[in-house]
Amino acid sequence: MAANMSGSAAASPLSKLQAMNGLFAVYKKQGPTSADVLNSLKEALLKEAGVSNPNPRKRRKQMLKMGHGGTLDSAASGVLVVGVGSGTKMLSTMLTGSKKYVAVGELGKATDTLDATGSVILQRQYEHVTRLDMEQKLKHFVGDIMQVPPLYSALKKDGQRLSVLLKKGHKVEAKPARAVSVYSLTLQDFTPPFFTLNIECGGGFYVRSLVDDLGKALESCAHVKQLVRTKQGPFTLERHALHQQHWTLERVLRSLRSCSQPEDGLQNDAEASD
Repeated sequence: MAANMSGSAAASPLSKLQAMNGLFAVYKKQGPTSADVLNSLKEALLKEAGVSNPNPRKRRKQMLKMGHGGTLDSAASGVLVVGVGSGTKMLSTMLTGSKKYVAVGELGKATDTLDATGSVILQRQYEHVTRLDMEQKLKHFVGDIMQVPPLYSALKKDGQRLSVLLKKGHKVEAKPARAVSVYSLTLQDFTPPFFTLNIECGGGFYVRSLVDDLGKALESCAHVKQLVRTKQGPFTLERHALHQQHWTLERVLRSLRSCSQPEDGLQNDAEASD
C-alpha cells in the first residue's frame, strides 16, 4: 500500500516532498545525535528537491515537517523511525512501542555516562562472574520493573536536557525510578570481561541503566561498550532502515508507509536496505 501523497505524477520534486505523509526508517550510525541525523536527512531531501541552501534547523515556516520517534544515544547505531507530514503525529506510538537491541557490555569498569563515551569512575573485580551467574541475574530484569534513568540522558529539567546541564557543570539529581517493561532478555555471548545481550523492551527503557544495574547485581560493575537498535515498532534494521546513500526522494517514497497502514503490512511489504 502506497503512502499518502497528494498531487499528480507530474508534480515537482518539492511538491512531492511536501505532500508526503507517513513513516519510514533510516539507519543511524555511531557518532551523530539523532537530531543531527534528522537534519542531515532533511537537508539531503530539500537539496534534491531544488531548495538552495536549506536550513533544516530553522523552525519558522518549515518547508518540510519531519521528526523522529525515539532518541538513540550518539554512541549507538541502528533503526531510527522518521515521521513526515501528518506522520509526525504517529511518532508517539514509536516512543511507547516495542524496541529490540543488541548490547555489548564490559564487566569491571563503570563510567559516569554508563557507556564507553564517559570517564571510568570505578573498577572492580569480575573474574568471579560466570555465565550461569549472569543468566540467573538477568531473570530479575524481565517483566515490569522499576528503573532509574541515567543522569546523562535526553530527559529534561527546566526545559534543558540533563546531559547538557551536566556538561555545563550544573549539579543534577537523578530522576526517580519509573516503571518500564522488558519482554525478553537473553545472554547471546559471554567472553569476560565482555558480554552480549539481546533485549526487547517497551518505551522509556534505558539499556545503559540495565547494564549498570546488572554489574552491581553481580557484585562488580559494568558499562555499555556498544549498542545497536535492531527493531523499533514494526521497522527492522535489516528490512527497513535506509542507509545514508539511499536518502533520496525516490527511495523514501518507496519506503514510506501511510499512517493507517497495519503493522503487518509494514513488515510484509518491506523496503530492504543495502
